[in-house]
Amino acid sequence: MALAERLPRSGSEVAVYNRTRSKAEPLQALGATLVDAPADLAGSDLVVTMVSATQDLKAVTEGPGGLFTGARGPGILVDCSTVSPEGSAEVRARGEAVGTRMLAAPVSGNPKVARSGMLTLVVSGPRDAFDEARPYLEVLGRDVTYVGEGEAARLVKIAHNLLLGVVTQCLAEIAVLAEKGGVARADLLAFINGSVVGSTFSRYKTPALINLDFHPTFTTRLLKKDFELGLEAGRQLEVPLPVTATVHQLVTSLVGAGHGDEDFATLVLMEAAGAGLELRPEEVTVDDELHPVDDLARAAMDEA
Repeated sequence: MALAERLPRSGSEVAVYNRTRSKAEPLQALGATLVDAPADLAGSDLVVTMVSATQDLKAVTEGPGGLFTGARGPGILVDCSTVSPEGSAEVRARGEAVGTRMLAAPVSGNPKVARSGMLTLVVSGPRDAFDEARPYLEVLGRDVTYVGEGEAARLVKIAHNLLLGVVTQCLAEIAVLAEKGGVARADLLAFINGSVVGSTFSRYKTPALINLDFHPTFTTRLLKKDFELGLEAGRQLEVPLPVTATVHQLVTSLVGAGHGDEDFATLVLMEAAGAGLELRPEEVTVDDELHPVDDLARAAMDEA
């Protein structure tokens, strides 16, 4: 939703489909047209899809009423999901059969990041399709990186999400270590964020680790899916991923413990339990530093 808002705000003519129609209805106020099935978008010059998993991408493209179920598909399909390279390649081939050039364009960032204008995209696929789509991609995010043909962007995004999980586990470990030694989590993370190892991501995750607000920005269940994609890539490419494998087990345990639909910052709860420590929210106001960086983001924030 936050991603889709940026196109009509930029002046683009937009039509939208969502499996839950009510989720797309607010876009009508921005001038978007709602359609009843993905197939209704098949005549478009460019279609952007965002789904949770490989089977969902296949459903919206090849399933009943899918984008590719007619004689012709859209000119360009930009898929911003995090899915398997193998599944993406299958969808790419099906698209080519109906005249669609596909760009794999997974994104880094959740809805708040998208609204702030700080979303980034990694893209692979036909270079001519990328050149045509680039003006629209640059509306969606502040940084667009082209990494080559085929499914290269899928591997880059999977590697990116492995890093997110591993870094969050590291932050959870040091936060619990400091607290058990008598240092407030807020004080530790204030120091970390101001040091050379601080980052946009560590600052962004700090409010959840301090105040234990696990409203999902990215769920533990989705992270588990991406870790499994990453471990499979490691097996295929014969790359050992020992740290990734360890964090995967922790993430799997979190899902099994009932935290699958919460934010993956719940890793701090498992770390605390292992240390015999009961965490409490510190009730500290923390700036996550996700402030609007462009006119589209500022307009959205002004209307909110």
